[in-house]
Amino acid sequence: MNSIKAKMKTRATSVKLHCTAAFLILLVGASAAAFAEDGSAAAKSQVSIRATHLLGFEGVKDNSTGTLTIAGDELRFQKNGKPASQVKIESIQDVSLGDQSKQVGGLPMTVGKAAVPFGGGRAVSLFAHKKYDTVTLEYVDSQGGAHGAIFQLNKGQGKTLKDELVAKGARVADKDNTKQSAAEVSSENK
Repeated sequence: MNSIKAKMKTRATSVKLHCTAAFLILLVGASAAAFAEDGSAAAKSQVSIRATHLLGFEGVKDNSTGTLTIAGDELRFQKNGKPASQVKIESIQDVSLGDQSKQVGGLPMTVGKAAVPFGGGRAVSLFAHKKYDTVTLEYVDSQGGAHGAIFQLNKGQGKTLKDELVAKGARVADKDNTKQSAAEVSSENK
């Protein structure tokens, strides 16, 4: 009889421990969710994107990889361990988007394409490219000088960056009013 009571007592203790553990897990999960909501509000106030500076941003070497950050009223580019170069968002006169495709794989991929029989290397080329977004900025420095900078971002991040810059006060030039239609150009050439 004592062994049955001992087993029941052990089982009751086990159930209490499981309930306590479940409660603690729930408590930790709820606090993590609350923390994540607070963190997302901070993340919305600052946007950071990995980017490659192709050319033009003052104080940054061409083809440098770093982080492009929108913080407050500034756009910053910082290469790992280097001081950030920055420009006021309100001084940005135009933001343009483009896209680019690069072949990946280097020499081994090129040799592999050549080795595929019956022209199959062309099919391999379809899958050997990676697409990127390019963002071109035209801005004015503190002395009134006009500058331009080009950044390369992963596909889809260019529109996010442009939308955030426009929301913070960057201007986008209306290029449709400045372009002539093809009919106007052909009639001028006659």
